[in-house]
Amino acid sequence: MRPRAVLCLSGGMDSTVCAALAANDYEVYALHFSYGQRTEAKELASAREIARLTGAKEFMPLKIDIFRRIGGSALTDSSIAVPDAPAEESAIGTEVPVTYVPFRNAHFLSAAVSWAEVVGARRVFIGAVEQDSSGYPDCRPAYYEAFNQLIQQGTKEGDIRIETPLIHLKKSEIVRLGVELGAPFHVSWSCYSGETEACGVCESCVLRLRAFREAGGVDPIPYAGQKSASNG
Repeated sequence: MRPRAVLCLSGGMDSTVCAALAANDYEVYALHFSYGQRTEAKELASAREIARLTGAKEFMPLKIDIFRRIGGSALTDSSIAVPDAPAEESAIGTEVPVTYVPFRNAHFLSAAVSWAEVVGARRVFIGAVEQDSSGYPDCRPAYYEAFNQLIQQGTKEGDIRIETPLIHLKKSEIVRLGVELGAPFHVSWSCYSGETEACGVCESCVLRLRAFREAGGVDPIPYAGQKSASNG
């Protein structure tokens, strides 16, 4: 019998690869959060399909209203526009953008650890990435090291650990790994604003497009104004 793991599954490119990785060695319990984000319905549909295609044992969608009520992020507050990525791609990640959702991953991880205790999982996977990213503070290695110390102190057995297998990889390396693993990129979704077609201009789209371009691949999802996206 394979060991169990809980997977935080957003439906994005990185979590899709993380799902494929975890499925190699674990019986996966996938957890998805709808938290009032602009593309909530699309992300839920993507996460559900990724869980199915990667053979997850169970898929648990959870809905929370905290971030929509708090506001302060372009992803959850309709009064804050989702900005286009900087003209210079090298500027992405130099400062925390308005798409940062305050302390979001702590809420996700707390629920994942709670579920892990119940189902007997000793690992929680999350597709956090530090390089080639928007510079969110809750995607840094030190954050997860601190969270693992918290888990040791605050759980019954203290033996659950957060795993971040992609955190040191470049986005293009994640694409290559996903191709190697057969990750279902075609059902993933990364855009901050579009639900039918990806906008192609937000930071998440630009980073994703650049990753596929640098990996020598073609992004299989639809982008506004083009039939297929192999470049930005």
